[in-house]
Amino acid sequence: MNATANSSKTLTPIRLVSIGVIAYNEEGVLEGLLDDIVAQDYPHESIEVVLVDSASTDNTKTLMNRFARSNSAPGKGFADVQVLDNPKRIIPSGWNVALSAFTGDAFIRVDAHARIPSDFVSQNVAVLEEGEFVCGGPRPTVAKPDTPWTRTLLAAEESAFGSSIADYRQGTEKQYVSAVFLPAFRREVIETVGLYDERLERTEDNDYCYRVREAGYKIRFDSRIHSTQIARNSFARMMRQKYGNGYWVGKTLFIQPKCLHVYHFAPLAFVVGAATMLLVGAFASWWPFLACTAAYVLICAALTARTIVQSAKKCVQMLALPVVYAGIHFAYGAGTVAGIASGLMNLRGAK
Repeated sequence: MNATANSSKTLTPIRLVSIGVIAYNEEGVLEGLLDDIVAQDYPHESIEVVLVDSASTDNTKTLMNRFARSNSAPGKGFADVQVLDNPKRIIPSGWNVALSAFTGDAFIRVDAHARIPSDFVSQNVAVLEEGEFVCGGPRPTVAKPDTPWTRTLLAAEESAFGSSIADYRQGTEKQYVSAVFLPAFRREVIETVGLYDERLERTEDNDYCYRVREAGYKIRFDSRIHSTQIARNSFARMMRQKYGNGYWVGKTLFIQPKCLHVYHFAPLAFVVGAATMLLVGAFASWWPFLACTAAYVLICAALTARTIVQSAKKCVQMLALPVVYAGIHFAYGAGTVAGIASGLMNLRGAK
C-alpha cells in the first residue's frame, strides 16, 4: 500500500478504547500511572485496561491485580481490566501479548514510566475522530525525586545534544512525523501492520512506526495530547539505558536498517572519531586529537552555560553537565559498536 492521506481511508467509530501497559519491576512508578488511568475523564465504561507483567520479581503484578479487583466491578469500573503475563520478559513480547488480547476499537500504548493527565484518553480519541489512524503528542521528561542531581540528569536528557533531533521530540504543533511517544492506533492499523518484531528488544518502536508508514498510514503529532516521562534518577542507570539503546541500534542494522535514521549514528561517529584521533596521536601527531577535544569541550561548556541560564531551578550540580553529555555519547556509541559486532558475529555464525 503506498502512502496516502489518512482521510482517504475508511473510519470505524471508536466505541471502546484499550489502554495497554507492560511493566517489569516497576512498583516504584506503576501505582502513580494506575492512579492516572483511574482519573481519566473519558467514560470508564468505554475504556478497557490491559496490564502485562513481564515476570517481575517485585510487587508489580500485585499492584496490577489489586487494580483489576478494584476497577472492574460491573457498573462501577472500566469495561474490562485484563492482567496478563509476558514470560519472555522482553518489551516487544509484552506488547504482543497486549495487542493479541485487546478488544477495543483503538489501542493506546502507555509506558510504565509515564504519567498521563486526566484528558489523555479523550484527547487521543478526539484526534483519531478527526480522521487520523495513528496519533500522539509531546512527552517531556520529569525528575523524580526532584533533587539537584536528578534535575541535572534531566537537563541532559531533554537537550537535543543529549537525546536526539527526531521530529517527534521537537514538535510543538499539529504535523505528521516519523514516530510519536505513547502512540494511539486504530484497530485497523494493528490488523494491517501486525505484531511487534520480537528480534528488536529496544528498537521495536522504530520498526513498528516504519511499518505503519510503509502500510500507508500517516502518524499525527498533536500538542493537545500530552504526557510526561519519569527520567532515570541515577547516572549509572542512565548510562545503562543509553548503552542498551545504542546496542540495539547496532543490532537493528542487520534486522531492519530502514527504520533507523542518520541521527541514530551520531554517537557512533563520536566514538569512532575519538578512537581514530587517539590512534593518530599515538602514531603521528596529537594535534588533531587536542583540537577535536577542545572543540567538544567548548560545545559542552556553551550548552551547559545556556542550560544554567535558562533553568528555573539552577544548581551547582549542573556544572557536571559536560561529563553527563560525554557519558551519554560514549555509552550510546560504545553500545552501537558492540551491537554491530554482535550482528557481524551472528552473520558469520549463520554461514
